[in-house]
Amino acid sequence: MTARQTVRTEPTAPPAPRDPRSPAARELAARFAAGDESALADVYRAWGALVYTIARRSLGDAGEAEDVTQNVFLAAWRGRKGFDPARGVLSAWLVGITRRKVADALSARTRRGELAATAGSLLLLEDRRRTSEPQLVLDRVVVRQAMATLTEAQRRVLSLAFYDDLTQTQISQVTGWPLGTVKSHTRRGLQRLSLCLRDAEVA
Repeated sequence: MTARQTVRTEPTAPPAPRDPRSPAARELAARFAAGDESALADVYRAWGALVYTIARRSLGDAGEAEDVTQNVFLAAWRGRKGFDPARGVLSAWLVGITRRKVADALSARTRRGELAATAGSLLLLEDRRRTSEPQLVLDRVVVRQAMATLTEAQRRVLSLAFYDDLTQTQISQVTGWPLGTVKSHTRRGLQRLSLCLRDAEVA
């Protein structure tokens, strides 16, 4: 059984150990850190509901909370060598991972909103394109001017995303840039492009 199969997204668990420093909790943490897959299932049963509740309250969406819950336990399992039972409490370590995954989910939600806003502006320009040839020329000028405000890296990333329909991971592979760099160029480029297109709409 793989770790992904072990981790479910609907935690219906018996209560976690009341005292995370109790012998039972410490023994469970030691088994988990040692790579015992049965311990992963026990840890999930013990604290899955806690992780889900934190994610649900932070995100306000049950589906996203389920995704975050699964990601938390998969990340914990893969990074278990970074947890030292002698120096920390497993439940607190899981809560820390949960907060980071929630932050990632909120950041992804923001990026989706920015992309949707930019795509909406581009679609509006496309609708105008069908109106008249003079408007088509004007729209091309607007888009060209907006793209000209971006850095070369931002233009390349957005062109690969919009016109070649590549994911950020694929863009990272094509450009040779770290994934974090690609995400940064995408976010800043979208923000700048969206601002320029909104200014053009107002004008």
